[in-house]
Amino acid sequence: MGSLLNPYLTFQDTAREAMEFYRSVFGGELTINTFGEYGDPDSPDSEKVMHSMLTTDDGFTLMASDTPEEMEFTAGSQITISLSGDGDDVDAVRRQWEALSEGATVTVPLAQQVWGDEFGQLTDRFGISWMVNIGGGAA
Repeated sequence: MGSLLNPYLTFQDTAREAMEFYRSVFGGELTINTFGEYGDPDSPDSEKVMHSMLTTDDGFTLMASDTPEEMEFTAGSQITISLSGDGDDVDAVRRQWEALSEGATVTVPLAQQVWGDEFGQLTDRFGISWMVNIGGGAA
């Protein structure tokens, strides 16, 4: 895959509908994973979208998720920048995480997650939200 830098949209219970709409507009391949697939299938969030990704033939990538019940949803703050990397890009993405972390508010420390990748989330010193995912089950 290499490195990716793309918008990440957050919704309140409408991520699936929105991403299916965007697929109808832009075409491409859409993958959707729910919270139930990666956690407790009996939770109130089990059918909500934990992660979705639309990849188009034009080279566009758009990602989205629903906000879980325990997190606050704030309309207007629904765009986050997603930085992902794997393979030869792992060290570069870790350096970028460290640089983005300077003066930032880290909301999810970079650590291995249940899906096997390292993941972290922060709001940088300029108020921009970032999600960083390092693929390949790196620890």
